[in-house]
Amino acid sequence: MKFKALLLLLILVTLSGCGVFNRTTPQPLPTVMLDGRQDTTPQATSQAASSGGVTASGVAAPAQISQMASVLGANVKAVKVAVGDQVQAGQVLVSLAGSERLAAALESANLELLMAQQVLQALKNNAGQARAAAGLRLANAQKALDDAQNRRTWMDYRIGSVTDIQAAQAAVTLALDKLKKAQDAYGPLENKGENDINRAAALDALSAAQKHYDQAVANLNSLQNQPNPVDVNQAEAVLQSAQAEAAAAQTAYDLLKNGPDPDAVTLAEERIKNAQAQITAGQASLADLDLKAPFAGTVSKLNIHSGEWVAPGQALLALADLAALQIETTDLSERDVSRVAVGQPVTVVIKALNQTVTGRVKAISPLADTLGGDVVYKTILSLDTIPAGLRAGMSVVVQW
Repeated sequence: MKFKALLLLLILVTLSGCGVFNRTTPQPLPTVMLDGRQDTTPQATSQAASSGGVTASGVAAPAQISQMASVLGANVKAVKVAVGDQVQAGQVLVSLAGSERLAAALESANLELLMAQQVLQALKNNAGQARAAAGLRLANAQKALDDAQNRRTWMDYRIGSVTDIQAAQAAVTLALDKLKKAQDAYGPLENKGENDINRAAALDALSAAQKHYDQAVANLNSLQNQPNPVDVNQAEAVLQSAQAEAAAAQTAYDLLKNGPDPDAVTLAEERIKNAQAQITAGQASLADLDLKAPFAGTVSKLNIHSGEWVAPGQALLALADLAALQIETTDLSERDVSRVAVGQPVTVVIKALNQTVTGRVKAISPLADTLGGDVVYKTILSLDTIPAGLRAGMSVVVQW
């Protein structure tokens, strides 16, 4: 009986030492591999257990990568690189066809710019001459207006009333009576000598009476012969036309008296701006025919060949800066992201190289992804040193 009790006590002590009844003992977090397998290497397991913090899987990636596409639709004239080639910033990678057409459009835009500039310069150079011509036009228009107004007024004056005509007839009667009396007085003296005073006086009276009579008859005829309505309407139309021309001439002179026509100057300046914009667009289109490397790097993908047609926005190749690698996590859980901060130091275990390096959190994605139904956040880590042999795509374990 004592032996059984002693044996039971030893079993309880052994189980207690193994942690069966101690549920607060921290367990190491498993590390998820990119292919779904757990990393069970002793080094990774011991480090995850000893850190007591956050652990996530990650991968080495280029710090700078560019998916390059053309903004133009064109045939591929030449592909000047191959996958794996190292290129320099500004180096031409792919050339597209169509330079002749774009060069012709650019030349047309340059010609339009020259013509518009010449028009603007001519407006400035001929401002004095144009102002003089406008002044002459205004003077002629004002003269024509005065003439038209005088003729129209004269026609109004010729239209007399019945009383005016009767008065004119009475004036003719009186003038005729005076003329007859003067003729009667001059008749007996007509054969007198030229130096006879009485004859001279009678002749002078007769001449005055004749003039008075002629004037009275002319006034009566003027009042009796009223203007034709067609003539009046024609004079009115001429007057209105002269008024319109005088107003237009005045406006033209006002525009030119202080320099070139502002509207013409504005039109020429707009032509210049439009031509300059066409030139800029043409030069940009010509430049877009050559796809150039935005930075020094390595061609990692190539999706086209010479002679193929490419559409605007179609990915042609990928360029990566493999000299500057960083770490990107793949499975940092939503439960752990709150414990990670930008600038926080990290430890990175590079499995393929069996090396551990240090680094810091460079950025945390503000948006979540999903991985196997779990919500994860991508973080970017910069390494303090990049070990020899590290290549893009190598898997790592990150520990905070």
